[in-house]
Amino acid sequence: MEEMTKHGSIGRAAMHADMDRKTARKYVTAGKLPSELKQHRRWRTRPDAFVEVWPAITAALTATPGLEAKTIFAQLCETQPGRFVEGQLRTLQRKIARWRHTNGPEQAVVLAQAHRPGEAAQLDFTDITELGIIVGGVALAAMLCVVVLPYSNWMWATVCTSESMASLRLGLQRALFVLTRVPTFLQTDNSTAATHNGPAGMAYLEGRARPFNADYLALTRHYGLVPRTTAIGAKEQNGDVEAGNGACKRMLKQALLLRGDATFEDLAAWQQFVDDNVGKKNAFRRARVAEELAVMRPIGVAKLPDYVEETVRVTARGTIRVRQCGYSVPSRLVGAQLTVRIHEHRLEAYYVGVLELACERLRSGAVRIDYRHVIWSLVRKPGAFARYVYREELFPAPIFRRAYDAIHAATSSSQTTTELDLAYLRILYLAATTLQCEVEAALALLFETAQPITSDAVKALVHGAAASAVASSAITLTLPAVELATYDALLTSRVAA
Repeated sequence: MEEMTKHGSIGRAAMHADMDRKTARKYVTAGKLPSELKQHRRWRTRPDAFVEVWPAITAALTATPGLEAKTIFAQLCETQPGRFVEGQLRTLQRKIARWRHTNGPEQAVVLAQAHRPGEAAQLDFTDITELGIIVGGVALAAMLCVVVLPYSNWMWATVCTSESMASLRLGLQRALFVLTRVPTFLQTDNSTAATHNGPAGMAYLEGRARPFNADYLALTRHYGLVPRTTAIGAKEQNGDVEAGNGACKRMLKQALLLRGDATFEDLAAWQQFVDDNVGKKNAFRRARVAEELAVMRPIGVAKLPDYVEETVRVTARGTIRVRQCGYSVPSRLVGAQLTVRIHEHRLEAYYVGVLELACERLRSGAVRIDYRHVIWSLVRKPGAFARYVYREELFPAPIFRRAYDAIHAATSSSQTTTELDLAYLRILYLAATTLQCEVEAALALLFETAQPITSDAVKALVHGAAASAVASSAITLTLPAVELATYDALLTSRVAA
């Protein structure tokens, strides 16, 4: 059209526009663009296969709006076999979609909200098992506690193992002390960490159906936060942190692909990896984060302890029960009351202020029995080993189980099961009184040289290795030869002076 206004030649204009002369003449004659000449097709290219059943379909959709086209199609195939084929499902889906857009009920729309800087923080948990993280050689079934500021989309993530109050406290405090400032509101969904177990008779806040837990209210009160939750089943009200969950997992997945490995030495190394990558993402939001920090107030209070204390009594079995999990402690503490500090990832037990046990926290009713705590009793009463409830816990490494099996395989008719168990328990006793790694090395050597597995043979190797180590590390002193002429010269010079 521009070329036609310059010279009026259809041939030249068609050549410059790279189109056929006849096509160009058609557009010039009509005076319209190609998009304006296109007409909507109002005729069918094939008969409508659903014309006879369409009234029944629309009646079903009106009565039950939630029905899907696939469900209706399956019912049609069942009630009228042989009439419809699989390829007609997509036709029915398009037909129902057009009906819903023209005759269907009104739908709820997402009402985008304008966030105010520094007004609120949103907190949520997300599962990261799909990332395949391995910590200390064990696959980690873990979660992230994610805190997001909706205005700037600033984010912080903390590794945790459950949606517990301890996890929530740890995740919130880490985020607040990175920011060094506090927003007005803290918004969560209706998780059990924040709601469900409010005090009896407590008034519901903001008309919510579930009251806040007392521990959660104490946490928000300590930092001067106003707690609020989303409506039940309305996760879109926490949309910023919900979107942040997915963005955080995608970012970590890509970072792990670049790293080429999802194995970490311990939880601290995995948490540092998360912090480094989340920090890089936050670097692009500095301007809007600065706006939020300018209107947020300083924290002004100390960090709360990241553990919960409980008092438990040591049973006659030498164990304690903490959150449905069992832990062994030194047998001298039987009957004593211990103060247990339950952290998110570890557990510490104190007696009169002295740390007696520090170990990884267990989950889901697991049991942790340290053979060093019970070996003294088992050596005295070896007959109890055969049916000991926690017997499988007394094989601290695969080679110990192999040694136990080898001892029983080499049995003679004169030896009883108790005597064979005692032979293994003596090896375990040796590991408890020396070094477990030395006993493992001795057992490996005996298996390698096809020698019988006995407590005396293991003891000889362990003590022999220890004696060799002491001998090799001994310091040899050489006495220098004394030259008396030097002393004579010194004395002569003093007399002369």
